[in-house]
Amino acid sequence: MENGGARLGAGRKPKAEEIKIIEQMDAIAVPAQAWQALWNLCEAGDTQAVKTWLNYRFGMPKQNIDITTQGEKVTPPIEWIK
Repeated sequence: MENGGARLGAGRKPKAEEIKIIEQMDAIAVPAQAWQALWNLCEAGDTQAVKTWLNYRFGMPKQNIDITTQGEKVTPPIEWIK
């Protein structure tokens, strides 16, 4: 089997399926209780819980990934117009 292309079960789940999963999760635990449990961990000093809280509150920080220059500064070539 080759990688890539359309595969059974690949890709993002349809919105209806996502909503169904959310409804099942809400039936098990009230979202407010889950947030309270996370906050309790934050107050207890759990650094992973604090990181999770901040990521949901403010979003993930911007990541700068350099895949071409190994951190060296690169000056683009200047082409003079004649």
